[in-house]
Amino acid sequence: MLRSLTILATLALASTAVAAPQHGESAVVTAALPRAQAKAQPAPAPVIHRLRLKPELTLSRDLVTFGDLIDGLSVQDAAVPAFRAPALGETGTIQVSRILEGARAGGLIRETGEIENPGLAQVVVTRAARRLTASDIEAAVKTGLSERYGIDSRAFALAVDGGAPSVAVEPELTGEMSVVELSYDDRSRRLQAKLSVPGSAATRLKPVRISGQLVETVEVVVPRRAITRGETLNAADVAIERRPRDAQTGDLLSDAKAAIDKVAKRALIAGMPLRGGDVQREEIVGRGDLVTIVYEAPGLLITMRGKSSEAGAMGDVISVTNPQSKRMLQGTVSGPGRVSVKAASGGRVASAR
Repeated sequence: MLRSLTILATLALASTAVAAPQHGESAVVTAALPRAQAKAQPAPAPVIHRLRLKPELTLSRDLVTFGDLIDGLSVQDAAVPAFRAPALGETGTIQVSRILEGARAGGLIRETGEIENPGLAQVVVTRAARRLTASDIEAAVKTGLSERYGIDSRAFALAVDGGAPSVAVEPELTGEMSVVELSYDDRSRRLQAKLSVPGSAATRLKPVRISGQLVETVEVVVPRRAITRGETLNAADVAIERRPRDAQTGDLLSDAKAAIDKVAKRALIAGMPLRGGDVQREEIVGRGDLVTIVYEAPGLLITMRGKSSEAGAMGDVISVTNPQSKRMLQGTVSGPGRVSVKAASGGRVASAR
C-alpha cells in the first residue's frame, strides 16, 4: 500500500495563499474599469473542466501528484503533490476516499462530488523501473574479478549466498551494473562485493551487497523448448550452456551434435541438461518389420524380402532372416525398410540365398 504524504499541508496552503491574491487583484481591476468599457468587453464565459478519476497509472517519479490521479485539473493544481509513490518496480493502491479528501483539503475542489468517479474504490499506481537480473550481477562481478585480480572467470559461475537479490533502478538508466568494492580469496574462491549502477539514486542510497563463491562449470546441451516423446531434435531445438560441475554431470551431453537428428526417448523440459539416455537415433527399421534385403557383390546385386529380428537406426548392424532359407544374416540398415548385406564372395551370396 502507498504511504500517503501528509498532503504536504504547507505546500497546499502555500498554493492557496498564492492563488487568493491573484483572484483579488483581478476583481479590483474589473471594478475600476468604466461601465461602458465593461459592457463593450464582456468577460468570456468560464471554461468548465470535467474532473475525472483515473483508474490506474504508471509513473517514474517518487511522488504522485493530483494531476496523476485526476484528469481535468489546471496546470497549477495538477502539480500539487498528493502521495508518495511505491518503491521502484512496485505496485500499490490509493483509496478513492483519501484522494477526494486530499483534493478538498488542498483547496482543489469544494465538494467531493465535483470529481466524477466511474465506480472506482481505489486507484492502482505502478512505479516504473528497470529490473537487473542475476546474470547482470554475475557479469559485473566477473568483470571486477578480471580487472582487479586478473582472473579469467569464464569457466566459472557465481553462486550467490541466499540467491541473487532483486534489484530495481530508475527506468531511464541504461548503464551496466559495476563493482564498487570487491574482495576475493583465491583458495576458497569465495568473494564479497558491493555493486551499483552509475547515476542511480536507488543503488547510491542502498548499494547491492552480495557474498558468494565461484563454482566450476561445464558445457552442457539443453533444449530451447519443450520436446515431446518421439520428436526428432534439430539444430534450432538445442543450445550449449554452462552449468555448475557436480557428481551427476558425467553422463550429460556436451556436444550439440550428439542430440541433433536424434529422437527424444521421453518428454524433455526446456533448459534441462540432456543426458545420453534422453535421446536415441531414429529407428527406421522396427523389430519384426518386413524389409528388403539387398545382397551386394562385385558385379552382382540381388534383392529379396526378409524379416528383421531387431530394430535399428540408419547405419546400425542388425540381424535379418531370409524367409525362404530361414538363414539369419547380419546387415546394415541403409534406409527405411532396407538392409544391405555385402558378401565376401559370390559363392557366399549364393549360399545365403
